[in-house]
Amino acid sequence: MLLTLTPKTLSSSSSFSFPLPKSQNPKPPNPSRFNPISVKSQLQTERGLEFDPGETFFRHESATGRDLAVLSATLHKRSTKTLRVLDAMCGCGIRSLRYLVESNADFVVANDANDSNRRVITENLSRFIERGEGEERRWVVTHVLANKAMIERYMVGEFLDLIDVDSFGSDSAFLRDAFNAVRLGGLLYLTSTDGYSSGGHRPYNSLAAYGAFIRPMPFGNEIGLRMLIGGAVREAALLGYHVTPLFSYYSYHGPVFRVMLRVHRGKLHEDRNYGFVTFCHLCGHSDIIRWDELGLIGCHCSDTKASSSLVVSGPMWLGPLHDGSYVNEMLDLAKEWGWVSEGVGMDLEKLLSIMIEESDPRLPPGYFKMDEMASRAKMNSPSLKKMMSALVKEGYAVSRSHIISNGLKTDCPMSQFIKIAKDELQK
Repeated sequence: MLLTLTPKTLSSSSSFSFPLPKSQNPKPPNPSRFNPISVKSQLQTERGLEFDPGETFFRHESATGRDLAVLSATLHKRSTKTLRVLDAMCGCGIRSLRYLVESNADFVVANDANDSNRRVITENLSRFIERGEGEERRWVVTHVLANKAMIERYMVGEFLDLIDVDSFGSDSAFLRDAFNAVRLGGLLYLTSTDGYSSGGHRPYNSLAAYGAFIRPMPFGNEIGLRMLIGGAVREAALLGYHVTPLFSYYSYHGPVFRVMLRVHRGKLHEDRNYGFVTFCHLCGHSDIIRWDELGLIGCHCSDTKASSSLVVSGPMWLGPLHDGSYVNEMLDLAKEWGWVSEGVGMDLEKLLSIMIEESDPRLPPGYFKMDEMASRAKMNSPSLKKMMSALVKEGYAVSRSHIISNGLKTDCPMSQFIKIAKDELQK
C-alpha cells in the first residue's frame, strides 16, 4: 500500500477532548500504601493498580520505563490539554491502563497482534475505567500488526499525541508509519532490545535497521541509545520532519533501550548532531566526526591518519541524550505524586537526577569506566566523587552515567583523565 504524506497541524480537527467523571480519574496512588510492584495471588500491582498479566510477556523490571512514559505523557496532557495514545504492542495492557488512570488520557488504543490476549487486556482496563460509547469512549482494544494500527489512524486523520512501541530486537519497520500517525508536537516512545547490534557484533544488522554501521566500543550501551535515536532522525528527515530526544533510558535487563522523542515540522538542512563516533583501542580516546571530516579521521596518539587501533561507528545521534529542562519537569511531577518522597522511589529520583546531569550539551558521546582507566594506567582508581570534583576544578564538563554505575561522562581526553586521576591518588 502506497501512502501519500499530507501536512498535519497541531490543531487538527481530529483531536477530541472527552470529559472524565471524577470516579474514573483517581489521583495517582500514594506509594506509601503500595510497593511499586508486588504480587497478590495471580494479580500484579504496579503503582497501586492491580492487573492480570495472564500469559502475556511481562517484566517487573520494565516498571521504571513505564514510570518515565507516564510522567512524560502527563506533562504532554497538561501542556496541550489533549492525550490520545496508541499502545502499539500492549501485551497485558498495563501501559494502556497507566496512561488512562495516571496520565488521564482522553483515549487509548490498546493494540496487540495476539488476539488471545483480548480477555486479559479488556478485563485489566475495565477494572478501573469504563470503556464508554461514542464520543465518551475512553479506550478500544484491537488486534492488528503495529504498522496496520498506525496506518488505520493515519488514513482516517485521527492523529495521535503519543505512540508507544514496545518492540523486540531491532525492529524499525514501523518508524515511517509512526511518523505518519503522530501529531506534530507529539511523542514517539521507541524501543530496541538488540544488545548485539549496539555492542558492534552485528554491524550489518544495525546498518539495515538504523542505517548505522556499529563497531565494538567500551560504551556500547550508550551507542545503542544513539543508534536508535539516529535511525529516527534519518527516517524523520526523509518525511520532512525532525525530532528532539526528551529522555533516553537504558536498562540492563533484556537489555532494553528506550527513547522518548518529540516530532517537529521541517527537516534540518544541517544537523550537527548526526554523525560518527570514533574510539582508539590504543590510547582509549573517543571523539566525534562530522560528515565533512570523514576523510580526516585519525587519533592524536598515532603518527598516521590510518591507525589500525581506531574504529568508527555511525552515523548516529551525537547530541544530548536528554532535554535537561524537560527531565526537571518530570522530576518535579514525580515529587508531586509522591513517587520520590520519604525514601520511596529513590531509584527513580536518582535516575532522573543523573539524566539531568547527562543533558549538559558539552558532554560528548561515551563514558569512561573507572576500572578500565585504572587497568589502562596500571593504577588504583580514585572515587567517582573525588574524580568529578577534580575534573570540574580543571574546567571540564562531567557527569555520572545512568547506564553504568562506575562510569563518568566528560569532555576530558583519556590521557588527561589518567593524569588527573594519578594526581588525586597522590593527595
